[in-house]
Amino acid sequence: MTSNRLIDMHAVQVFIAVSEEGSMSGAANRMGISQSGVSQMVRQLEDELGVVLVDRTTRPLTLTAFGIALRNRGALLSDELMNLKAQVLDAGRGVKPDLRLGLVDSFAATCGSMLTRRLLGQVAQLSVRTGLSPQQGESLLRRDLDLIVTSDPLMDISDVIRYRLFTERYFVITPTSQQQKLDSIEDIRALANVLPVVRFNRSSQVGRQIERHLRSLNVRVPNRLELDNADALTAMVAEGIGWAVTSPMCFLQAMPWVDDVTAHLTPQLSAERSLYLVARRNEYSAFFADACESARAVILDSFLPRLKSLGKGVEDLVKLDEGDTREYF
Repeated sequence: MTSNRLIDMHAVQVFIAVSEEGSMSGAANRMGISQSGVSQMVRQLEDELGVVLVDRTTRPLTLTAFGIALRNRGALLSDELMNLKAQVLDAGRGVKPDLRLGLVDSFAATCGSMLTRRLLGQVAQLSVRTGLSPQQGESLLRRDLDLIVTSDPLMDISDVIRYRLFTERYFVITPTSQQQKLDSIEDIRALANVLPVVRFNRSSQVGRQIERHLRSLNVRVPNRLELDNADALTAMVAEGIGWAVTSPMCFLQAMPWVDDVTAHLTPQLSAERSLYLVARRNEYSAFFADACESARAVILDSFLPRLKSLGKGVEDLVKLDEGDTREYF
């Protein structure tokens, strides 16, 4: 029967030794405890979890599906535990931390290298992972990442801290062969009747936001083509396959194609997204403040000037929050 009591990590380490040695006796020798003690700890874990971890009828011992899951996840937690003491002592001595950073794809492609260069001087080791915002948020909450740049601020989670980097308005792009100006929502609705829409994948945060907003404006188009990155989406529009809604950062990500599309900064579209720096609350507090300032500097010194150089006017759709960069929530 399962309980709410925390799992004994020493017992997990003993179980990992059993899985690697293939026997209770081998684990006992490695861990410096008796074979009966090893057997008792494995039984304790099975009672705590309410599952069978080891098939005791085979030699060497084999793990059940539950045992394999515990071994894989437990090994990661055991490694973190082994490093915990050293990390705590290092932090107290002012030693730079190791950092696992997650970046939403559009930010990684446009600003990731500049932010990485700035952060490398502040950390002992840096690991960078890119992907969609929902994936980054899940990894942060699982403690697989320490800091993320995301369009999902995780507003329902109380134990994270956020800093809004900037807000950007969405706009429409069409093939250059499409001559009609899109000055109003009525113009966009008319376009939707004659040209297919090219969508961001609706499993992405940006895709869901755009889909919801188009529905709210009664712009309804068949779902014929979805793509999971801005480069491919803009390329499809440039080739005349359809039209799309995108953002300034996604537009910069697709820079090789921007001269082959027309940007329509339709004021009535009014949809927008924000990008945030998010971390778990009360962890890396001093470092989080520095990371926010580094990210803001990248936006000001690199992102906005490159956006302006495209000559499409989309830099006017980007807004940075005014005031102190240390205003977090």
